[in-house]
Amino acid sequence: MDHPLTDPRQFYRSPNPLEKYYQAFRVGERLLLTGHSHQAWPDCAREGMERAWHDAAEAVDEKWERAFEQARLVREGYACLLNDPAENLVLAASTHDLLVRFLSAVDWRRRRIVTTDSEFHTARRQLNRLVEEGVALIRVEANPPEHTTERLIGEINEQTTVVIISAVFFNSGLRLEGIPDIAATCRRHGVPLLVDAYHAVNVAPFDIPALDLTDAFVVGGGYKYCQLGEGNCFMRVPPGVVWRPVITGWFAEFDLLSKGRHWDTIAYGVGGARFAGSTYDPVSHYRAARVFSFFRERGLTKELLRSISQHQMQLLIERFDGFDADPSLIVRDTSAGLAQHGGFLVLRSVRAAEIHERLRAAGVHTDYRDQALRLGPAPYLSDQQLHEAMDILRDILAAI
Repeated sequence: MDHPLTDPRQFYRSPNPLEKYYQAFRVGERLLLTGHSHQAWPDCAREGMERAWHDAAEAVDEKWERAFEQARLVREGYACLLNDPAENLVLAASTHDLLVRFLSAVDWRRRRIVTTDSEFHTARRQLNRLVEEGVALIRVEANPPEHTTERLIGEINEQTTVVIISAVFFNSGLRLEGIPDIAATCRRHGVPLLVDAYHAVNVAPFDIPALDLTDAFVVGGGYKYCQLGEGNCFMRVPPGVVWRPVITGWFAEFDLLSKGRHWDTIAYGVGGARFAGSTYDPVSHYRAARVFSFFRERGLTKELLRSISQHQMQLLIERFDGFDADPSLIVRDTSAGLAQHGGFLVLRSVRAAEIHERLRAAGVHTDYRDQALRLGPAPYLSDQQLHEAMDILRDILAAI
């Protein structure tokens, strides 16, 4: 039986000791710098999906008791990463599902939302649409990052409906410093706070009590750093919240059905269940529960994964800085220290799309957003693979 690996240095060598657990995704044969977007699934994820098939075939409609058990395990997996009780969590297929339910429950007598200009498209598009319906949207600049918190706090007042921010910005890879101060300001003015932690969970420090977020909402998911695949998003609901979301599924009263139906009464469950949806495909939860189990078996704690990620980020940064690249072609933000980074490196270039395509043609998988080329390492990659990818990037930049 394989023993858990606890020394981060073990993951730097070639082949990476995790490689053998990801044979289907061929992580040892490919340079997958997509760890910030879509990490490979361990082979055992298939076991979870096959179990979902087996339970459906064997139990038919009675499969739901088994499926709900998998959902419970997924909530517990996230709860461990957030350092928060599992009953505070509700699951959904996407963060957009959860954002819509959240927005349907806020107090719209105040029609003023404070956010940043660097929120992921899930929030950006939905909030922009609300502007067309007369909602005032205050977009605080997220750059330069050292002043983002100050700018946000300056816009929060009693007329604010809600504050929506990211723990790590998707277009810079930088962590938002000062979240506890933002939370305190929201609390002082009686304003709900929603934090998007998708780019933080399992790769950067994100602890509910430590960040003073015990009365905040948090959304995130496992498509990226948890390796859970699609359909595994969550929202953390503060204890004691009695909001009544307008967009509501019948699962929000599921626990109450056994007490008798009241067709003219809209009842809600407690905790995260208050924001629950309705019937869903449970295969994603089977897969996620098995992957969470794999992480525990291998000793892949959030602390260990952060250590590995920081080492990999340092390697990428040092290699890029060593290129002495033409700043008119490509640059990185040198104002942020290593600890301020999340789990991926952003290089800015007006030719980001072209560089991305050339990298892909050479076997290096990355992605880009506008002028931001994003390089996302993952714990199953060796240092040798990262050096190989950066050698290819160096040669492409020289050719351009």
